[in-house]
Amino acid sequence: MSVTALKSTLRRSVEDHLDRAAQSYLGDKALARIDFAGPPGEPALSGPDSVSWRIFKNPVTLFIGGVAAVILELAEPRVRTGVWENTSFCADPVGRLKRTGLAAMVTVYGARSAAAQMIARVNAMHARIAGTTPAGVPFRADDPELLTWVQATAAYGFLEAYSAYAAPLSDAERDRYYAEGQAAAALYGAAGAPRSLAEQKALFARMTPQLEASDIVFEFLKIMKRAEAFPQPAQLAQHSLVRAAVDITPAPAREVLGLGPAYGLRPFEGRIVRRMGRRADRLILRSGPAAVSCRRLGLSEGYLYRRRETL
Repeated sequence: MSVTALKSTLRRSVEDHLDRAAQSYLGDKALARIDFAGPPGEPALSGPDSVSWRIFKNPVTLFIGGVAAVILELAEPRVRTGVWENTSFCADPVGRLKRTGLAAMVTVYGARSAAAQMIARVNAMHARIAGTTPAGVPFRADDPELLTWVQATAAYGFLEAYSAYAAPLSDAERDRYYAEGQAAAALYGAAGAPRSLAEQKALFARMTPQLEASDIVFEFLKIMKRAEAFPQPAQLAQHSLVRAAVDITPAPAREVLGLGPAYGLRPFEGRIVRRMGRRADRLILRSGPAAVSCRRLGLSEGYLYRRRETL
């Protein structure tokens, strides 16, 4: 076999593995129910040249960013109570994370009509959730303040995971990313979702005094390190991916939660995670939402990978 043929075979093998890992993380059955290929030509809430489309094609940083977002969600006592006591998160955290990842994919890549329908279902579910925190504070899941926090933490997690472990993003690109998310935020009812990097920082500064330490955060991290979110051999690196999520959690929040340096990445792990993130960002996942949605718009499945390096 020639060197060229060997490289081609290796590339297909790695690509197929990451494709399976991506579908495993999102949930094969759930992914199959979403038609990212239709309606043909219908645009998404953001366009294929957006920062969002570039970021969400990466299954490695999507997982890391999702974990980081949940850490921040669980730090807010009202959100924590709503998530841990009124959803399947406690019993099936991986399943819930997969559904969250799939919802993000539909929001970013799905046709506008499909995204609007899915978001309406999510909003209807939120409208049925209400309760009281252990400290006696009442809450509703459809409270615009809480919706804004969830929207902002998810946006932050996915953005910063991609920038840290796949391809660095400038502040201007961060501004574009937050601005692109406004259409989705409005549909979700997150009226205060940040429109720029400066607004994201201001929101986090306002919310930090409301964050609280909780054993639930540590329980969540333990579960995510050992849960079967990915197939082997990617599962071997899952412990490091969870540590990577802790690393991008803002320092003030980590301090409140008691997530010291021991919970973050060790130097050798950082190199592994960045290598995984960069590799995942170069390989076309042909059955994934990004490639399929490009085809829906009449673009090549490699449109988002135009700067792909040779393996």
